Amino acid sequence: MRNLRLLFLTLLILAIPAISSAQFGVSVEIAPPGLPVYEQPAIPAAGYLWTPGYWAYGGEGYFWVPGTWVQPPMVGVLWTPGYWGWGGNAYAWNGGYWGPHVGFYGGVNYGFGFGGVGYEGGYWNNGAFNYNRSVNNISNTNISNTYNKTVINNTTVNNVSYNGGTGGLNARATAAEETAAHERHTPATATQTEHVRAASSNHELLASVNHGKPAIAATAKPGDFSHGVVAAREAAAENKAAENKAAENKATENKAVENKAAENKVEENKAAETKATETNAAENKAAETKATESKAAEIKAAENKVEETKAAETKATETKAAENKAAESKAAENKAAAARVNENKAAKPKPAPAPKEPTAHAQPVPRPPAESNKLTAARPVTAAHAQPAARPATVARAQPAARPATIAHAQPAPRPATKEAPKAEEHPRQ
Repeated sequence: MRNLRLLFLTLLILAIPAISSAQFGVSVEIAPPGLPVYEQPAIPAAGYLWTPGYWAYGGEGYFWVPGTWVQPPMVGVLWTPGYWGWGGNAYAWNGGYWGPHVGFYGGVNYGFGFGGVGYEGGYWNNGAFNYNRSVNNISNTNISNTYNKTVINNTTVNNVSYNGGTGGLNARATAAEETAAHERHTPATATQTEHVRAASSNHELLASVNHGKPAIAATAKPGDFSHGVVAAREAAAENKAAENKAAENKATENKAVENKAAENKVEENKAAETKATETNAAENKAAETKATESKAAEIKAAENKVEETKAAETKATETKAAENKAAESKAAENKAAAARVNENKAAKPKPAPAPKEPTAHAQPVPRPPAESNKLTAARPVTAAHAQPAARPATVARAQPAARPATIAHAQPAPRPATKEAPKAEEHPRQ
């Protein structure tokens, strides 16, 4: 709420030049400081008119608006300064204005022709302004329209800057000032308004900072706070002390900043070292974990290799055993087959000798020569069954059953001729 009020007051201050003497602008419960004492800067050129400095009110309290030389908005007008007046419960600001005559400005003695009533600094004559040398600093310019008139200046260090209220001035408007209040007025020029704005943003012009003795009490031109600047009396020593104090504070601040920077640097280095240690530990941990994993993988691979080798050896052993078993089985089968063959051979009956035929009919076929018998003996086993010529049916019945071909090779060798059955005597047929 207070900030809104201060903002409203600031806006009203900027609009002060447009308010006539019969109007009120900002109202403040605290009275403004006393007017500072300062020298008037030299006039920049002919045609400029002096506008005295005053205390304005802003967001940070009262601030000084330096007095300055201003070009009027038109020929023939004079500046009536603004003033603070007690309104029964607060101090209100009455804005200044341009007009053909100087009106009421609270009886405040601003100096340099504004002694509390009217203006003694000069007047218009045939479109040219005539300057009173006794109250205007025009020594450095070639201005011919001048005159000298002594003006009693009762300004003091503690000059009151407001009308009414506790400690304020008790002046009342004269008849001439009342008449001037009803004339046509022109508000402050744009350069004057900008001058107020520049003052409101200058920290050194705050009353809380300069204690009523601003270092920039007046300027040669509006808004120019670097050329033709005049400080308030007794402000130089105070400003010097303030500068020294500011320098000490600055040195203290710089020292504190340096110490803080050093502490921050130490903390940053400590943090960096801690971070590096943590990073190194993490890297070592990762390396150890990696080595452990690699070792475990190698062991696992070796175990798998051993298992695979063992499985291969077991498989080979089983295969070998199977092959041996098969070979043994085959050998056993072959042996059993050979035994059966031998058994079959042993069990084969010998052919029964042919029965002798009766004498009457026993006429044998002529026996071939012995050589023929030898040839017969030399025949292969298949010829072993070459029996003598066919005998009568009775003999044929005595032949053994045919033997299977598989044991044909087991036929015994032909018996020698000596063992052949004796031939039957040949008898002539009856």
